[in-house]
Amino acid sequence: MINLLLCGNEKVFDGALTELISITNKTKETITCYIFTMDVSRIKPEYKSITDEQINFLDQVVKSKKVDNKVIKIDVTELYEKEFGNCKNENAYCTPYTLLRLLADLIPEMPDKLLYLDIDMMAANDISKLYNIDISEYEYAVVKEKYGSWFIKSDYINAGMLLLNMKKIKETGLLEKARNLIKAKKMLFADQDAIYKSTTKKLLLPRIYNEQRRFNNKDTVICHFAKRLIFFPYPCIENYKQWNVEEVHKILRCHQFDKDLEEYIELKKQFERQKEREIIYE
Repeated sequence: MINLLLCGNEKVFDGALTELISITNKTKETITCYIFTMDVSRIKPEYKSITDEQINFLDQVVKSKKVDNKVIKIDVTELYEKEFGNCKNENAYCTPYTLLRLLADLIPEMPDKLLYLDIDMMAANDISKLYNIDISEYEYAVVKEKYGSWFIKSDYINAGMLLLNMKKIKETGLLEKARNLIKAKKMLFADQDAIYKSTTKKLLLPRIYNEQRRFNNKDTVICHFAKRLIFFPYPCIENYKQWNVEEVHKILRCHQFDKDLEEYIELKKQFERQKEREIIYE
């Protein structure tokens, strides 16, 4: 059994769908995917919880691969407001949904081992190779940040992939310390900085488990469609996600996930037709 954690609102549906397709197409073990979500439309109108219809569709998709797979929605709105409402980092570099993983130790049903993934990731190979790494002596396993390890500190992390030892985390108070930092001090990379600064013991993994640059390496397990700094012909930032299929092909020149993305396109059409029928019947 592999326990996944994703976080986001109704706008992460395309990311969750593409990511779960890629994972379940390549991973033999049973998958349970928890999705933390919340409604903070007080900040922005579009910050609404992922819908039950979206969750049910994602659940149908993963079950079509293996009947025991499942997707579980956990609404943490009340808990978020209690811990982070109007805090110093609520309007950080990313959305407040990046803070939700910092609540994992407060959710009773979370398992002792949990693989957190950002929504802009795809599995290039069976993720059991990552999930089954022994982290019994560590709070988490992680890959270094491609830019931060140059400009911030040599062991600075990219928190887009976190293989979490929840038992150890509760012993050391890692996430509690990170939450306290989020509430006390404005930080450039908010949740990522808070995790890094609160760490007691981490396991650094090879880049194949969170590849942030090259997407066509046959050994890569997780590809991360994160922002990229481009220097030529002039300095700029590229930010193409896996569901931007045309850009993935033409600009990133990535064809690693063609079968997954073809399936995504068809399933997205199916979901849209399903929504249209529901509107008509209403």
